[in-house]
Amino acid sequence: MPATVVVGTQWGDEGKGKFTDLVAKEMQLVVRYQGGHNAGHTIVVDGESFALQLVPSGVLYDHITPVIANGVVVDPTVLLAEMDMLTAKGVDCSRIKVSGNAHLILPYHQEIDRLTERRLGNAKLGTTKRGIGPAYSDKASRVGLRVQDLLDPKIFRAKLDVVLKEKNQVLAKVFNQLPLDADEIAHHYLEECRPRLEPHIADTVNLVHEALEAGQHVLLEGAQATFLDLDHGTYPFVTSSNPVAGGACTGAGIGPRYIDRVMGIAKAYVTRVGTGPFPTELAISGEAVGGKPRDGVDDEELRLGDHFVDVGHEYGTNSGRRRRPGWFDAVMLRHAVRLNSLSELAITKLDVLDKLEEVRVCVAYDVRGERMEHLPYHQSDLHAARPVYETLPGWRTDLTQATETHHLPREAEDYLAFLEEQVGVPIRLVGTGPGRTQFVHRRD
Repeated sequence: MPATVVVGTQWGDEGKGKFTDLVAKEMQLVVRYQGGHNAGHTIVVDGESFALQLVPSGVLYDHITPVIANGVVVDPTVLLAEMDMLTAKGVDCSRIKVSGNAHLILPYHQEIDRLTERRLGNAKLGTTKRGIGPAYSDKASRVGLRVQDLLDPKIFRAKLDVVLKEKNQVLAKVFNQLPLDADEIAHHYLEECRPRLEPHIADTVNLVHEALEAGQHVLLEGAQATFLDLDHGTYPFVTSSNPVAGGACTGAGIGPRYIDRVMGIAKAYVTRVGTGPFPTELAISGEAVGGKPRDGVDDEELRLGDHFVDVGHEYGTNSGRRRRPGWFDAVMLRHAVRLNSLSELAITKLDVLDKLEEVRVCVAYDVRGERMEHLPYHQSDLHAARPVYETLPGWRTDLTQATETHHLPREAEDYLAFLEEQVGVPIRLVGTGPGRTQFVHRRD
C-alpha cells in the first residue's frame, strides 16, 4: 500500500496540523520524519485546542500508531511533558513509538544554540534556541547520542563524557560560561526520562515496513516547510533538516517507490517567522520589515499587514513570535511543486481573506528589471526580487460556514482556480476556519 506525504510548501506555519489530522483519519500509522520541538501543529477538536510539538498529529485517533522516526531530534523532557498534556486531556499515549535511532537533544545543545544566537547579534538566524541545529550538527559530526543509548547506561555515560569534555571547553573558552555537569545530565536522562520513555522505544523502520507490507495506510508527516529546508530553502535562514518530501524517505527509512501521493499545504497568503528574504512581505505596525526599516510605507500596506496578523492569529505555536505576513507567492509554490513532486494542494485560512475588497497574487519577480517566473537560485537575486502582482476581486463573504464547493462565492472559486493555473496542481482541500470540520473538499 503506497504511502502519503504531507509537506509544507512555504516557510512553515501553513496550518499543516489541521489537514494532516484530516488525512490521518484514513491511516493506520502517522510518521513524523524530521525536525524537533521547534515546530508546532495546532488542531482544534470540538472547540479544544491541541498544540503538538513532537507527537504526530494522528495521536488524536484511537486506531492510529503515532511514530517519531529516526530523522527527528528528540528532547525527552519535552516529549514526556507533551504526552502528559495529552494524557490529561484523555488521549491514549501508550501507542506512541519512538525510533531508537533518533538523536537526542541535550542541555549543551540548547545552551550553545542560545549563546550562538546572542553572539551573532544583528546577524542572528532567528532560531528557536531549543538546540535543534546543534543536535543535527553533532549527528553529522558523528558525536551525537541516540535514543537507544538510553537503554544502556554505560554507553550513554561513556559517550556523554567524551562529547561533554569538548562542549564544556567551547562553553568556557568561546562563551565564557560555566561548564555543565555530566552527573546531573546523566541522572536526568537515565533516572528520570529513561524509565518512562523505554516502553515507547522501537525499531520504527521495521514497524513502518511491516505496516506497508500488510497493506496498511501510512502517512509521513513533515515539520517546518519547503523553504526552510537545509538544502533547498533560503539558506542560512533555514532549519537543520530536510522537510521536503524526499526527506521522508531518509527520515522514516523507506524508499521512494512506496510514496504515490504528496499533498502540499499552503496558506492563502504567506508568513514567515524570524529573518530572511520575503519578496511579498507587507509591513506591520510597530516593526521593521524584514528586520530593516522601510521608508515610505503607506497606511494601506500597514492595514493589510496588520489584518493578516490579527485575523489570522499569526503567532508561533511554540515561540509565540509574531509572524511576518505577505501576499500569496506563486513563484515559490511553482518551485515547491517541483521540489516535492506535489500531486495536490490544500489551501488553509482562505477565510482570513473574507473581508478584503481585492486580493493579490505574486506571479513573477522583477529582478533588476528582468522578469523571473521561477525562483532565483542566487541569494543576491532573491534579496533584490520585487513582486509582480495580479489583482483579483475579493468575495466579501463569510466563508466560515462553507463545507461544500457550492458554498464558495464565485470570486473565491476564481481565486482558487487562478492559483491552480499558476502552480500547475489541483487544490483538493480548502480551509475555511480553525475547526476540524471547517473545510471544503473540492472534487474534479
